[in-house]
Amino acid sequence: MKILVLNGPNLNMLGKREPDKYGTDTLEDIELFLRDVAKKLKVEIDFYQNNVEGVLVNKIQQAKNIYDGIVMNPAAYTHTSVAIRDAILAVEIPTVEIHLSNIHKREEFRHTSLTAPACVGQITGFGKTSYKLGLIAIVDYLNK
Repeated sequence: MKILVLNGPNLNMLGKREPDKYGTDTLEDIELFLRDVAKKLKVEIDFYQNNVEGVLVNKIQQAKNIYDGIVMNPAAYTHTSVAIRDAILAVEIPTVEIHLSNIHKREEFRHTSLTAPACVGQITGFGKTSYKLGLIAIVDYLNK
């Protein structure tokens, strides 16, 4: 089983950007953590981050026939990107949306996810553990 872990804008700044909201782990720390989880689950993961919406759309489109599932933190694009939502629907790859912070406890504009309705589920608010829970969830979903 092969899973794409897709990360949106500003996640490359983790560890430096608003540590009170996002923690002190860097994206590289999260990747190492998640690779250990993947090894225990006996799945292969590819980890990818980009700040550009169109590049993320291209990556989702390229995932067809390569990946069995996607764990995605669309970051700020969660609340604005119809294009990412449409790409998920177009490729028909089961996707779990995850967030480090609890988007429902933050600013009002963050309460709505345009991408979540295209996903099989959403995990939010558990810091780097959201990635672990998202990977476990997608693997469990795919094994049913």
